[in-house]
Amino acid sequence: MKIAVIIPAAGSSTRFGERDKLAEDLGGRPLLMRTVEFFTKREEIAQIIVVGPSKDFDNFRDRFGPALSFHGVLIVSGGETRMDSVQKGLSLVEDGIDRIAVHDAARPALTNALFDHLLLASNELDAVAAATQITGTVKRTKQTKRTIGHEDDIADAIFGDTGKSTVEVYEVEQTLDRTGLWELQTPQIFKPSLLKRAYAQIDGQKATDDAKLVEELGEVVHLVQGESRNIKVTTQSDLSLVKAILGVKAARERAPHKRF
Repeated sequence: MKIAVIIPAAGSSTRFGERDKLAEDLGGRPLLMRTVEFFTKREEIAQIIVVGPSKDFDNFRDRFGPALSFHGVLIVSGGETRMDSVQKGLSLVEDGIDRIAVHDAARPALTNALFDHLLLASNELDAVAAATQITGTVKRTKQTKRTIGHEDDIADAIFGDTGKSTVEVYEVEQTLDRTGLWELQTPQIFKPSLLKRAYAQIDGQKATDDAKLVEELGEVVHLVQGESRNIKVTTQSDLSLVKAILGVKAARERAPHKRF
């Protein structure tokens, strides 16, 4: 089986902060390269396409291009949304590909065991995705939030809002039955003709994963049990967790007597 991999890497990552999470160091290599390198070591992978941000593509290519090109990765400019970026990558998939895998750029802890299970399922199925069953209690809240704070008049006078300690709270509307609920991960693997058909009919639809577009066609998507370690780095705490998962040691602090 010949697999093409599309890795959308064009997100703005606003929840991560001002720094570029894909450039964060993971054991001497950027997070993005950790993700890509997994696929470079798999014999089934015939093509890897990384879709970068359209607004700052030249900078993206300058930072990651040399290392990606070394691995034979095709680097292209994406679109405004994740769907736009995947669609751009989809248009560049070579002929003769048996399956297309879509994988988040910020999921660097994918294992061979999980990918093997997905490939095994995709031998017989046209659309498979990694996912984990939800085991905790799930609640739906109202969209509006309330900010509660203990105001310190003296601190306010000196520091303004900096002196305030606040917490955001959300009102619960409903406790959901978690039976049959799963949280989607990537990779998601599709028969090329099916994924292309799904993207041919998006027509303004919004989706956070490709399986949703396939479902909209009335086609069946099957889930494969994912792994808790296969997390997507969204926040700074996620980065700390994935470093622990990958066994990446934290940077050593400068000795106190050498700090000045």
